[in-house]
Amino acid sequence: MADLQAPRGMSDVLPEDEPLWRFVRDTAERVARSFDYRLINTPIVEDVRVFSRTVGDESDIVSKEMYVFEDRGGGELALRPEGTAAVCRAYLEHGMGSRPQPVRLYYFGPMFRYDRPQAGRYRQLWQFGVECIGDPSPAADAEIIELQYTLFRELGLDDLTLSINSIGTAETRRTYVDVLREHLRPHLEGLSHDSQRRFETNVLRILDSKEDAEHPALRSAPSILDYLTDEDAEHFAEVRGLLDASGVAYEVAPRIVRGLDYYARTVWEFEPPAEGSDGGQQGTVSAGGRYDGLMELLGGPATPGTGTAMGVERTVLNLRARGIEAPSDAPVDVVTIPLGERGPAAALRLAQSLRAAGLTVRAGIPGRSLRAQLRSAGAAGARYAAILGDDEAARGVVQLKHLAGDGEQREVAVGDAADVVAGGG
Repeated sequence: MADLQAPRGMSDVLPEDEPLWRFVRDTAERVARSFDYRLINTPIVEDVRVFSRTVGDESDIVSKEMYVFEDRGGGELALRPEGTAAVCRAYLEHGMGSRPQPVRLYYFGPMFRYDRPQAGRYRQLWQFGVECIGDPSPAADAEIIELQYTLFRELGLDDLTLSINSIGTAETRRTYVDVLREHLRPHLEGLSHDSQRRFETNVLRILDSKEDAEHPALRSAPSILDYLTDEDAEHFAEVRGLLDASGVAYEVAPRIVRGLDYYARTVWEFEPPAEGSDGGQQGTVSAGGRYDGLMELLGGPATPGTGTAMGVERTVLNLRARGIEAPSDAPVDVVTIPLGERGPAAALRLAQSLRAAGLTVRAGIPGRSLRAQLRSAGAAGARYAAILGDDEAARGVVQLKHLAGDGEQREVAVGDAADVVAGGG
């Protein structure tokens, strides 16, 4: 075995994995388009300030996980750890605020986080995300949640639990932070080192702590929902009413705060069932929320937004845990079998004409025996073998062997081959 391997926490998507990945990608794009969301692609490398300004210096992403480097021009760049801030940077840079609002966008691509690798958690992770920018209404939150809910059902993951919460706006959080700090203060010595540090820098993030999740002080923490302003409470009530009207099932979970600084008001997570959870069902599969202050952090005008991101690897692991397979690929229609001196050129021309007719053709390997090539064509699952030797090349014909049928072999004119294969006769 070669001594060179993929970097730790980064993996190859092999041909046998690709059908399930394609199933997830194609389904996600189809559902996004059905809600009138349009594709956007941003660079995998951004100015580091895109994330340090928006995600938050105290977030794990910025303080521990970001891949940061200096380019040859002296600029400080980062491999993008998440998609929302990059999409918002593009929205501002390209003047999308002048377009009819809201602007509905989706993306599908790799993100990078220097995290401890484990099942469902990678250093190169793929995400599908959607962003609705320019709509402050509860309806935008409900639409994004319904889109993600619809996608999971289209994939067959209809047993995921949707949990929602509201973290309010700045006024709500200022009041709640004081209450939470006083609640946690007597228990501080029993909390993890990270939580003790966050007690002074950003106490809300203690609710996100994985180390202290089961600590009695966190389990008995006051609910932020009891401190929402009237406007924040009304917004959350409207979101819940719209979800009820659309038949989207959910649970209210007051401890969800999300791990990034730019969130406000509605936040949510989709998680697999706890029973029988294994390495293929680890953690949150999709999460999102409203981010009305993010554009201002990037230097733009106040612009409301809401969005969600789904982990592709975690989605694939959950599909496999449930035995869900991708739809079968279309079979190879024809494998060409070139023989003799003139067969390879004739087989090449035939393959071109068959592909032009919309058929899938695998080229055979000149110089191999007829028997070996027929065996290879059968292993490929081909419906037909197209045999062309010197005699067939001279007469403009091809021997078509029906591998997927009774094995009958018949001679047809090269110009008729596509019709015969397409017709199955």
